[in-house]
Amino acid sequence: MSLVGRKAPSFKAKAVVNGTEITDFNMGDYLGKKEIVLFFYPKDFTFVCPTEIHAFQENLEEFEKRGVQVIGCSTDHEDAHLAWLMTPKNQGGIQGVKYPIVADTAKTISTNYGVLGGDYDYNEDGELIFDGAPIAFRGTFFIDKEGIVRHEYVNFFPLGRNIDETIRIVDAWHHNLEHGEVCPANWSAGKDAMAATRDGVAEYLSSH
Repeated sequence: MSLVGRKAPSFKAKAVVNGTEITDFNMGDYLGKKEIVLFFYPKDFTFVCPTEIHAFQENLEEFEKRGVQVIGCSTDHEDAHLAWLMTPKNQGGIQGVKYPIVADTAKTISTNYGVLGGDYDYNEDGELIFDGAPIAFRGTFFIDKEGIVRHEYVNFFPLGRNIDETIRIVDAWHHNLEHGEVCPANWSAGKDAMAATRDGVAEYLSSH
C-alpha cells in the first residue's frame, strides 16, 4: 500500500552521521523542522548503490538550501556503514558522504515503508523462512515538515534512481505551497504551472 498522503513511519535506530560517528538516530528530531528525503538502498559494498549515495552527496547543497534533510538507509549493520564510509571513493567506498546513513538491522524500517525485498513465511514443516531478498529495494520518500509522505517511488535492485527528479519533486511541492498552482507533466522550476481550476487548465493548455 502506498504511503503517499499518510503519516511517515518514524523510527529510532543506529546510524553513522558526518561520515565518522555511530550514534543513536531519531527521525522524529527532524519533524516540524525540516522536510526529509529518505532513501533506501540494498547493500553496502556493492556497485549501483555507491553511485546513488555519492549523487545525493554531490547534490546535498541543493537539498539543504531547500530546507530538506537527506537520510540514507539499508539493512546493513552500522559497523558495515562506517567501514564503507571510511573506504575511499576510488576503492569503491563512500568516503566523503556527510548525511546520516541508518542501519535497519531489524528490517523494521524497510518493512514499515514497504520496501523490503521479501517477507517472512513458514514452509510446509512449520519452519520460519524468508521468501525473497532480505534487503531493501531502492525506495525514495519525500516527507513534509508535518511528517506526511508527499511522494514515493521504488526501483528494483538493478535500476538506479534519478536524483535530479527528486529535486524536481521538492521544487514542485514548494511551488504548490507558495503559489497554489499545480505542476503539469515535465514541469521544472522556472516553467509555467497552472491554476487548479478548469479555466486555469484550459488557459495553460491553450498557450502550450
